[in-house]
Amino acid sequence: MAWAPDYVTRSEFKAYARIDDTADDAEIDSAITMASRAVDKQAGRQFGQVAVAEAREYTLRFSRARGGVWMAEVDDYQDVTGLAVAFDAAGDGTFSTAVPAASLVPWPRNALLIGRAYERVMIRASGGAGLDGRAAGVRVTLKWGWNAVPVAVKGAVKLQVNRMHARRDAPFGVAGSPEQGSEVRLLAKLDPDVAVALERYRRRAWAR
Repeated sequence: MAWAPDYVTRSEFKAYARIDDTADDAEIDSAITMASRAVDKQAGRQFGQVAVAEAREYTLRFSRARGGVWMAEVDDYQDVTGLAVAFDAAGDGTFSTAVPAASLVPWPRNALLIGRAYERVMIRASGGAGLDGRAAGVRVTLKWGWNAVPVAVKGAVKLQVNRMHARRDAPFGVAGSPEQGSEVRLLAKLDPDVAVALERYRRRAWAR
């Protein structure tokens, strides 16, 4: 998998849509990519994963509401193997102060139990020695992303691709027959069922 990949394959979509020819394969591939990025925008996150652990930089802030801990809003992650954090206490961009592993807590604590990803890294107060209560830069090294694309996300992409595929044969944005009561307006927006499927996966705050 990769960061922000296509969430379904061409064969997966064609099986879903009961398409058994290859005439529209190029258009289907394009629609899958478009639908995957539309899902990312709706959810406020992506569902791929980097191939190897990499370092990314964020802002570390003090949270009195959680009992005097440090918290960094980061990109999604599920694999905590090798989690490493260092902060820039001097503000010189060196990230020279490593945080002891015992002071690191993936957050929300029970994210994996409900099929979600961690969105923050919490540092217990004891691990923030050298900080004086101000915001600081922090470098977090992880294998970022989701271990697998959620089933609901794959289903949402299939729905949206089906809508886009039908849109090609509806130049005025209307498919079906008014006389038969099957008229559907294919406007340039996310399928309502896709929005419903993604609601529990929406991320309200961006990593920064």
